[in-house]
Amino acid sequence: MAKKTILNKASEKFLEAYLNNASPTGFESSGQQLWLDYIRPYIDEHIIDTYGTVVGVVNPNAPYKVVIEAHADEISYFVHYITADGYIYLKRNGGSDHQIAPSKRVDIHTPKGIVKGVFGWPAIHTRKAGKEEAPTMKNIFLDVGAKDKNEVEKMGIHVGCVVTYEDTFMVLNKDWYVARALDNRAGGFMIAEVARLLHEEGVKLPFGLYITNSVQEEIGLRGAQMIAERISPDVAIVTDVTHCTHTPMMNKIDNGDVAAGKGPGVTYGPAVQNNLLQRIIDTADAEKIPLQRMAASRFTGTDTDAFAYSNKGVASALISLPLRYMHTTVEMVHRDDVENCIKLILATLKNIQPGEDFKYIS
Repeated sequence: MAKKTILNKASEKFLEAYLNNASPTGFESSGQQLWLDYIRPYIDEHIIDTYGTVVGVVNPNAPYKVVIEAHADEISYFVHYITADGYIYLKRNGGSDHQIAPSKRVDIHTPKGIVKGVFGWPAIHTRKAGKEEAPTMKNIFLDVGAKDKNEVEKMGIHVGCVVTYEDTFMVLNKDWYVARALDNRAGGFMIAEVARLLHEEGVKLPFGLYITNSVQEEIGLRGAQMIAERISPDVAIVTDVTHCTHTPMMNKIDNGDVAAGKGPGVTYGPAVQNNLLQRIIDTADAEKIPLQRMAASRFTGTDTDAFAYSNKGVASALISLPLRYMHTTVEMVHRDDVENCIKLILATLKNIQPGEDFKYIS
């Protein structure tokens, strides 16, 4: 018997296009346009803020406001220095991993369009065992096949151009989505699917729903900080990725025990409002949705923190998608986890009523 799925061919076609499109921090506009075009049939109106965060709104006149949120941006690099002989050195834009760079192919985003390049690296034959230099931001460089700086500049490349990896989406062994930037366009996909399912099921929520795809998370939750003030929500349910710790070289003592394929994760921590968290846990139990638990120390490191501490305090919680190989070009998530995250957000929304303040003390 075929496994029942809530995703369809159109959903997965959108997911592939959305993941393959570049959306580097600060330059998310093309990805945001794709996302907005997909959710338009399922919303009443939308908001686009000054820096590019996009919000699809259902029932915009309702006084009680609930946010479901993901972030749209991906890690990348900036062109920082072009040498006289035409090699290019970079600065990070977000938490890009310099160790995976050597031999990767890249897209350099210029005013003239995409220019292809590669991260060069000395051949193994030329390196001395035991004395090899590790890749660092000081020695990794791009080669665009130019003879000198002048030829690089004629290609349209200048200091400040954004650089992304060219790796694209694939499905591995039927059930695993693999791509760069699943962190966190997987989240943007999931909240878009929640909007689709609410519409297709004819669900009339008794509050305003703000489906929020924030920019600039990778450099400090900046987009969420701005849009939280603009929306001024009563409740925020944030979705992001978390580390799957069931692969080699991962330490469960440091990073917890979370397995891809075993369901969404929920987080305990100061920024997470406990009564809202319990509502999510109770919903998962009632709907028989598998759930994993995590603990955060001072902060979650996600947009949950930005929403929680905005507007004199917003009841906020985090639903996480287990992810293998974060901040690489082969990030991996299990299809079942994606579907169960969507189901959990959807079911939780149906269990919230206007006027709930989730306070500890009545």
